[in-house]
Amino acid sequence: MPFPKSPDFIAKLQYKTTEEGGRTTKVFSNYRPHIEFDGIPDLLTSGQQVFLDKEEVNPGDRVKAEITVLSSDLMKGKLHIGQRFKFCEGSRVIGTGEIASFLNVALEV
Repeated sequence: MPFPKSPDFIAKLQYKTTEEGGRTTKVFSNYRPHIEFDGIPDLLTSGQQVFLDKEEVNPGDRVKAEITVLSSDLMKGKLHIGQRFKFCEGSRVIGTGEIASFLNVALEV
């Protein structure tokens, strides 16, 4: 089920392989891992990933996705194009991302 708001940005995502500590199974569009942004150490949020080119992603895949973050109001003016982030299941990092463009311009520095 999608978040009840519009997407915040487009990101390039890189899922870790199983050997790198990533998932052992694929994920589907609308997946909602936790996100931690570089440079914003005290903010952990959920972020829905809606894949742009496919419906499912395997460990080790790269994909572009629309990202909708749950607490975007706490990030206003703190993000920038090229900003990196990691996405996690609990304490396990399963991939990394980079902001490619904004759909919610209020977030951009």
